[in-house]
Amino acid sequence: MKGRAKIDPIDLRIIELLSKDARMTYKELAEALGTTRQRISRRMEKLERMGVIQKYTVVPNFDLLGYSYVLLGITLKAGVNIDEAIGKLKEIKHVTIIQKALGTHNLVVHVVAPKDMKEIQAIIEEISKAVPGIEHMDVTFITETCKYELF
Repeated sequence: MKGRAKIDPIDLRIIELLSKDARMTYKELAEALGTTRQRISRRMEKLERMGVIQKYTVVPNFDLLGYSYVLLGITLKAGVNIDEAIGKLKEIKHVTIIQKALGTHNLVVHVVAPKDMKEIQAIIEEISKAVPGIEHMDVTFITETCKYELF
């Protein structure tokens, strides 16, 4: 695309509504915004084409499914190629989200694993061995998600 289309307050409101309920229909969005389904459709196509909306997803309750949700804060040694580390992480089955970060850690890695502590330990060891140049890794077990709003 040559120029970037502008995001206006209506686009932002669509994103806000969908972040609360990604299952909203175009009709429901149109009613909430006082417009037509056709206008919502055009805006949705634009937001997807621009990459503003990247994915529609489900937020599962891992505990009820019998899984643990673990966050790993990974600090890499100076000079380590972060993109190479990300490539290695992408190959690991239980890694679900990889985020580049600024601050204490270079990477924040989300892991969904069976509740068995030995299996979790094995997954963390697999990550430690696979990713070159880890200086430090903080492990945090998520016990409950109290709020999940992206916008």
